[in-house]
Amino acid sequence: MNERLLTPLPIVVGPTGSGKSDLALRIALVVGGEIVNCDSLQVYRGFNIGTAKVPAAERQGIPHHLIDVIEPAQLFTAGDYARLAEAVLREIAGRGRIPVLAGGTGFYLRALLDGLFPGPSRDETLRARLVRREESRTGSLHRILKRLDPAAAARIHPNDKNKTMRALEVRLIEGRPLSSLFERGRAPLTGFRPIKLGLDPPRELLYARLNARTSAIFERGLVDEVRQLLAAGVSRGAKPFESLGYKQALQVVEGSLTLEQELESTQLETRRYAKRQLTWFRKEHDVHWLPGFGDDPRMQAEALAIVQREVAHSGL
Repeated sequence: MNERLLTPLPIVVGPTGSGKSDLALRIALVVGGEIVNCDSLQVYRGFNIGTAKVPAAERQGIPHHLIDVIEPAQLFTAGDYARLAEAVLREIAGRGRIPVLAGGTGFYLRALLDGLFPGPSRDETLRARLVRREESRTGSLHRILKRLDPAAAARIHPNDKNKTMRALEVRLIEGRPLSSLFERGRAPLTGFRPIKLGLDPPRELLYARLNARTSAIFERGLVDEVRQLLAAGVSRGAKPFESLGYKQALQVVEGSLTLEQELESTQLETRRYAKRQLTWFRKEHDVHWLPGFGDDPRMQAEALAIVQREVAHSGL
């Protein structure tokens, strides 16, 4: 396909706390863009403080898509994200605007750009059996997965029950490991030219910022937000409560952690998560790496030069 017919798709990736939202907003303001969320937690309604959603008042009139689109109890997969995101991208491009993708969920990005294999449909009877087993023997599903599909188990964190269950479900239904099915029938995104911009600030500065941001999140009332969510009827088993910050805040509400322990645990786990994100994105092809934060004017200028060159190439 003629590259001049492809819509430029700036994509801002990087670890948590690196300033992806700041850079995406700056790009959108300059090129006439609209921001599309690529964060697996910001899609949930009601989970605001711990997910670092950009408040509406700070969006400078730029539309933001795929934020607050599902209820906490709803099942939402990478495939669901890919379908919704593709529709949004095409709708934005159809209006002559440029979509700007921003977020740190690498698996969602890969699902959108590369497509996912058409795995088997959910088997509710099998899932019910797996849930019962996990409830009676915590961690047993991941141990079974490690035996039946070591490659998938190595990619999935033992605490991620949803991904563990899906991988095990596929293995039991298909009779083959999930890892052997990834290349089957993928449908990659077409009509767009990705422009990947990766933020990679110095590690010690990133960790210091993450520690400060975590403290600020708790000071802004994360624990109270969790209490309000529970009071509103959100189940403690909802997927967002498995995430960093919310998991610890839930333990404070339930009395198994003190506030001091909560802060220390969240800071440590957030630093580890940032490291895993960088490891993931380092495997992405054709990323323009920027050695700083997204709110740094120098990084913004460098990123804009790259994006504007690509936009000019498209004739938009």
